[in-house]
Amino acid sequence: MSAPLSTPLDIVRTRSLASLVGQEIEQLILSGEIAPGERLNEQLLAARLGVSRGPVREAVRGLERSGLIVAVVNQGSYVRKISVEEALDVFDIRVALTSHAAERAAERATPALLAPMEALLKQLTQAEQNEDAAGYYALNLQFHAALFEVAGNARAARIYADLGKELHLFRRRVLLQPENMRQSNAEHAAILQALRARDGAAAQAAGEAHIKGGRQRFAASCPKDPARPQQAATGGNHDKRKADWPPT
Repeated sequence: MSAPLSTPLDIVRTRSLASLVGQEIEQLILSGEIAPGERLNEQLLAARLGVSRGPVREAVRGLERSGLIVAVVNQGSYVRKISVEEALDVFDIRVALTSHAAERAAERATPALLAPMEALLKQLTQAEQNEDAAGYYALNLQFHAALFEVAGNARAARIYADLGKELHLFRRRVLLQPENMRQSNAEHAAILQALRARDGAAAQAAGEAHIKGGRQRFAASCPKDPARPQQAATGGNHDKRKADWPPT
């Protein structure tokens, strides 16, 4: 006897569940619980999340499209590893997106729209002073999301968020260092100061400087290869070593 055909309602239910499952798997990856290069075991994930393998399989396909997972023919799906070169390329794209968002946000800035960013900067400063790397990292993500919210460009915000997912493990490692938190937060303050003044050029420059600063901090944190001279943090010759972080 053939299996019954899926009804539209079945499809909606499955896709909604797959979306929720995808969010859970994504958090396991971004938190580092499932490490870069690790193979995804659909059966174990299904048991852990209390669902069948169907929604897990659908969720994994969605995460492949977002770039967090890669499928290897006849081998399965793995958490993506990216090279230092690829990570630096992502930073370059984020420079353009953030500088554009900051300039556009300056045009739209009002005290009401900036209020969430003002509150987040205070919390970031507190986390920085407490050397609370985990708290700072989470607030940092919210600050950038708030910037794109003020800019009012939803598509740019989605692209920025997707790119950021590829760097989460690496950026989290960089922000463990107190000095990096201080530098990062000073750059946040510069962005907000330009937005308060509604100075588009200054906001654009501050947004660009912030991501370039993050790029430099990331490059400086990467393992050095003694067989070759260190690459300049912002130079054109990118380092092709694998950035397999965090170290075990």
